[in-house]
Amino acid sequence: MKKKLVIFGSGDIAQLAHFYFTTDSEYEVVAFTIDASYIKELEFCSLPVVAFDEVVSNYPPENYEFFVALSYSKLNAIRKEKFIAAKALGYKLASYISSRATVLNDGQIGENCFIFEDNTIQPFVRIGNNVTLWSGNHIGHHSVIKDHSFIASHVVVSGGVEIGEQCFVGVNATLRDHINIGDRCVIGAGVLLLEDAGPEGVYIGTATERAKVPSTRLRGI
Repeated sequence: MKKKLVIFGSGDIAQLAHFYFTTDSEYEVVAFTIDASYIKELEFCSLPVVAFDEVVSNYPPENYEFFVALSYSKLNAIRKEKFIAAKALGYKLASYISSRATVLNDGQIGENCFIFEDNTIQPFVRIGNNVTLWSGNHIGHHSVIKDHSFIASHVVVSGGVEIGEQCFVGVNATLRDHINIGDRCVIGAGVLLLEDAGPEGVYIGTATERAKVPSTRLRGI
């Protein structure tokens, strides 16, 4: 018998959470919840949407688990806020770990984590609460990802790296081994980080510029 799950959110991330939990987990999604002021429709993914301030009376924590399906908006602060609020209501927060991920760290993964397909999590890695690992990342041995962080796709985290709370790491970034990333850092897409990053640092790679020659003048294409 599947466990019953309520999802916070009604956007793309919530729709993805519904898909993954429905097709690849021990959970049955039964409802969505968002703050009352944001409710525009009473159904989402053909399931009821209830106001967050009424969720306990409709889906009590003794019988239902909870998942916060939000992105990295405001450096993950909104997802963190709702994670804390759901915990305060007494809910157990579920994690989704894809059956298509390679997870070798003996389950050292916290609550409300969203771990997509094709992630490789090596031995002795520790992942905190409320962490998102989008598809296709390498998380090297003995690394630590602290609470409320978001790792986008195809990131390479080398061995022994520590990533602080509320960090964002963009697609195709590479973090060398044995460095520390402070809390609330932003590591942009394609960045190669070779040394420690202090708290609230912003590291942005150089964008590729458009060539002066138009495509119609290229030979052999």
